[in-house]
Amino acid sequence: MKKYNNPLEPFANGYLNFEVEDIEYKIASGICERMKSKPIFLNADSYFAGWFDRAEEVGARFVFGDGLEVKEDIFEKEIKDYPEYSQELKDIFKKIAPLDSRRLVRERKTVVETNATKMYACWGGDWGGHGNPDYYLLLHEGTSGIRKKIEKFRKINIGKDVFYDSLLLVLDGFDLLAQRYRDIALKNAEKCGGEQRAHMQRIANALENVPKNPPRDFFEACQMFWLVFTSEGIDSPGRFDMFMIDYYNMSEKNDRRECLEKLWDVFHQTRTWNLCISGSDEFWNDQSNDLTYDILEVARKYRYNTPNLTVRVHRNTPERLWKSIAETIAVGIGMPVIYNDEVVCPALEALGIPASDSHCYCMNGCNQFDIFGKSHMGLEDGEVNLAKCLELTLNNGICTISGEKIGCDCKKAESIQSFDELYNEYIKQLDFITDMAVDMSNKAQRIYAQYAPNPQRSNLLQGCIEKGLDYKNGGPIYGHGQILAEGIADTADSLAAVKHFVFDTSKYSMTELLNALRADFDGYEELHKDFSNYHKFGNNQNDVDEIAAKIVEHYNLHLLTKNTFRGGKFGGGCSPFSRAANNGLHVGALPNGRKKGTALFADSIGSVPGMDSDGPTSLINSVLKYNQYLAKSGFILNLKFNKELFGKDENIDKFISLAKTYLENGGQQLSVLVISAEELLDAKIHPELHKNLIVRVGGYSDYFNNLSSDLQDNVISRTLINI
Repeated sequence: MKKYNNPLEPFANGYLNFEVEDIEYKIASGICERMKSKPIFLNADSYFAGWFDRAEEVGARFVFGDGLEVKEDIFEKEIKDYPEYSQELKDIFKKIAPLDSRRLVRERKTVVETNATKMYACWGGDWGGHGNPDYYLLLHEGTSGIRKKIEKFRKINIGKDVFYDSLLLVLDGFDLLAQRYRDIALKNAEKCGGEQRAHMQRIANALENVPKNPPRDFFEACQMFWLVFTSEGIDSPGRFDMFMIDYYNMSEKNDRRECLEKLWDVFHQTRTWNLCISGSDEFWNDQSNDLTYDILEVARKYRYNTPNLTVRVHRNTPERLWKSIAETIAVGIGMPVIYNDEVVCPALEALGIPASDSHCYCMNGCNQFDIFGKSHMGLEDGEVNLAKCLELTLNNGICTISGEKIGCDCKKAESIQSFDELYNEYIKQLDFITDMAVDMSNKAQRIYAQYAPNPQRSNLLQGCIEKGLDYKNGGPIYGHGQILAEGIADTADSLAAVKHFVFDTSKYSMTELLNALRADFDGYEELHKDFSNYHKFGNNQNDVDEIAAKIVEHYNLHLLTKNTFRGGKFGGGCSPFSRAANNGLHVGALPNGRKKGTALFADSIGSVPGMDSDGPTSLINSVLKYNQYLAKSGFILNLKFNKELFGKDENIDKFISLAKTYLENGGQQLSVLVISAEELLDAKIHPELHKNLIVRVGGYSDYFNNLSSDLQDNVISRTLINI
């Protein structure tokens, strides 16, 4: 067998240089080789040693979410730029390209599934999802402690030697990487003087101890975390204030604050995902600590758009913490996002997760649920466009944009005689598309389990070592899944208008409505005006609100009848991320008055942006008609508040009161953007003057200038709330 030693492709070398059939070992070998031979850098002014290149320029690598990733364009560039390696690179590409995880997922899709994905009706399993490794275990045991755990369970799970050997190989990689950085730090210390010399020596001393052994102070804890976090993929830190507080308390106040601020800076540089703070234990004791408050202070100081910062609240959240939350939101970064333990924990317990673990939940990626260090719960597994399902219902499963059949057969809309009959046909179509997303997700989960096992995460997720099963193959304690719903308000607005104008008042026939929709309302101006101006979700109008609540309840309950390949139940949520505008662009004309291919689309569980005209109380009353306990993923409500309000203490108190009222009455989550309408409008016209303007977008914060024009319009259109 030919051995590869190509300096450009370390992962591929390690992966291909073993004849063993076991892919988990080949992947572990590739990961270890990458840590052993990938070029690394440590500048004299670096505060921590670790990788910063999330999107490194290599042709083959292993990614926590995508599995084995092979980039043909990078290989082509390498072949062109390095002719001395061209033949070997061609050979490597030929052998490893067929194993690209996403390629394998795409190849397993049917034509209908491919078209449904392309037309934003649904998708499933297009990537492997985020995760929350158990950094508490890593910090408190070190790689040496994890090795002992592996050997303990190797004796119990006979015949799993290859699995356990792959885990040990990855731990070798972490230790090798630490040693490589230590050597560079020592060399830098010889060249530097003063504070830089002392700091390089400090890094070297830390890496002599970690990651093999538990850290001795907060600096070492941060260094250990950062080394593993970046080499493992730069995902979500999870319950950072919980697993770091012991080490935070070991360190002198000024030193630990400097470490925290430096870590916050590199979090931002690397676009770290979700960091969760505070929360309750299973007895409803508040778990906030000094680190919780200092994180909020640092977030206010730097005003970065990343990491996604989430705070958990509950019946015993201190007023001091509520005040700090509001003060941080007031600076306009769209964070922290507020989650309600009183809704989330019972929702997770209904899945069979005990309270001792439900109260360990954290957010992942944008805002999907995970049980810290114990689960692989999709994050996210797929998505269903509820409004697209209505378009398919009115057109016998045919997409009016592509002309392709992507839905199921249903009654011809012209023949439908009652609203109940229409609603039932819609539910049949919704279930069909939802089942398609579930099927795509489960097919992908099987592929990831077979072709993209993740020994890095198997070391750091409880259940994997104990069972002798991979992170992707049922190893973690919990393996539930999450399929998100989009376009809720667009759908409810549309059905409410049809019910009123076609079936209740008979002002228009179903045939007239269908002709108007297919003509994109051209020539149907009066009809368009009527349907556009009818009741909209978000204004406490019972007819439309009840339809929204009924659809969402059915959707969530239907998902709970579906099992994941990983070993759990699917659940629903709503987190449009940056996809809201694209979901809208791929939907035909709808009975709520929106025209074909309109980008303006509901970007949360609230109204279509700008349609909640009766104020925040009415909007909150509308969304509280959902049974939010049924949502098993982030069920986000985006609100936009007038910036001027947060300049007065009494208005901050009013905001806290409003937030508490919503959450105490069954609201799961609250995302708040503090901005002025004038600033947003000017930013669209003069982007160069607003480079640091941050907005909240369907589950994450981003710079306004980074958004597409359609997404910018979505944010601008949200109703500005005056308390």
